[in-house]
Amino acid sequence: MSMPQDQSRLQGAIALTRFGMGARPGEMDAVARDPRGWLRAQVRPERVPRPEGPFPSAPDRLAALGEYRRRVQEIMRPAPARPADAMPPPPSMAADDTGIPESVRQSARALLTQTGQEYLASIRLAASTPAGFAERWVRFWWNHFAIGIGKVAVAPLAGDFEREAIRAHVFGRFDDMLTAVESHPAMLIYLDQAQSTGPNSLVGQRRRQAGLNENLAREILELHTVGADAGYSQADVTEFARALTGWSIRQPNLPVRLYAGAIDGANGSTYVPLIHEPGTRQVMGRSYRQGGGDQALAILSDLASHPATGRRLARRLAVHFHSDTPPAGLVDRLESAWTRDGRRLDSLALALIDAPEMWEAEARKFKRPEEFLISGYRALGLAPRRIEHVQPALVALGQPPWAPPSPEGWPDEAVAWAAPDAVIKRLTWAQRFSEAAVRDQSPMDLAESALGPRLTDRTRSAVRRAEDRAEAVAILLMSPEFQRR
Repeated sequence: MSMPQDQSRLQGAIALTRFGMGARPGEMDAVARDPRGWLRAQVRPERVPRPEGPFPSAPDRLAALGEYRRRVQEIMRPAPARPADAMPPPPSMAADDTGIPESVRQSARALLTQTGQEYLASIRLAASTPAGFAERWVRFWWNHFAIGIGKVAVAPLAGDFEREAIRAHVFGRFDDMLTAVESHPAMLIYLDQAQSTGPNSLVGQRRRQAGLNENLAREILELHTVGADAGYSQADVTEFARALTGWSIRQPNLPVRLYAGAIDGANGSTYVPLIHEPGTRQVMGRSYRQGGGDQALAILSDLASHPATGRRLARRLAVHFHSDTPPAGLVDRLESAWTRDGRRLDSLALALIDAPEMWEAEARKFKRPEEFLISGYRALGLAPRRIEHVQPALVALGQPPWAPPSPEGWPDEAVAWAAPDAVIKRLTWAQRFSEAAVRDQSPMDLAESALGPRLTDRTRSAVRRAEDRAEAVAILLMSPEFQRR
């Protein structure tokens, strides 16, 4: 039995704007024929959208980063005194105030330029993909496992992290994504795990300046799995950090002998036995025997299956997709799917699609800046062509690309984004974007295709009364129903 046409169109609008990244011209009618079927068809592990490349792999980027660091260290070593009559270095090697020659600084800029191109490819995909729900699902999990390119060494690896640690596992098992994320070089560098050394390891006993770093262990427990309310202690954090020692990367400034017996991962990470803390570990009431890198894997597996992890992730998903204060029934449904199907993320996505709370007409979620920009491009059937089209705008709006303020990621609640000053900045962007992007398109057609039945009479009237096309589209983008999903 088919739904009434009006109800079907409303559900099509919800599928595109709440589950997805926003409607593109012409999508509304097509999706309205089978909104749930359109969403379910995207939940395919083998069909997750990927940014248009090709791009260097993490091992390639690590090699380039290592070469840059090697050159910097070589330059910064004290040089022998130059005879007074010696020729000065050529201009390309002239150093700035930091002592770093221009040629070396150019190699650093090249690494960051590549990162910008990778982010541009990612946001272009989000603006143009027909699989908007799969793309939102990717971006939810990226934010859950957030890294930040404010730490310069992370920047060259950020694109590979999104593609290989998140996208590659986003509709698979949570356990697999958890392992891929925590062992990725971007995360190892971001949370200082690459420098962590077991105090009683062979290296730790000889190099007392090397020490244990607890950052990765703490964030896995607090943010990535069970959460701060799960009852773990500081001793658990320390014990987990000891188990994680050895998870690292190859660093060119360290002696080759350090990597004796090292096991290189396909993603560019390396397990280094000589810095692993020996011994049995006790974490959250469980004992883990000495097993090299597998010791930390065993702890990760137990954290993934812990009931607190399922409950916490169910609520985070409900907050992101439904509202800042989601109904308990929705959280319960998601948690049940998580437990019933062995922490499969495709089953979790299907449970979200089937939840009746997700199809309520009221739009309760205020868009974050990146979501706002992406949905704006989608509404006009466009995609940004240059990183300069999006990076300055996102910085001004408070969500610079791949640079959240902490490992906690970007906040999901409206209070973080809806202050008066932030709304004024959105208006400024909407006006400039509309002036630059709108050509001969009908603003009313754009409004109908972007929002469908969600378009209110008040906004429809305001768009009609606008003085010109650009003003009309800016009004559409700043309307309450476009700002929320």
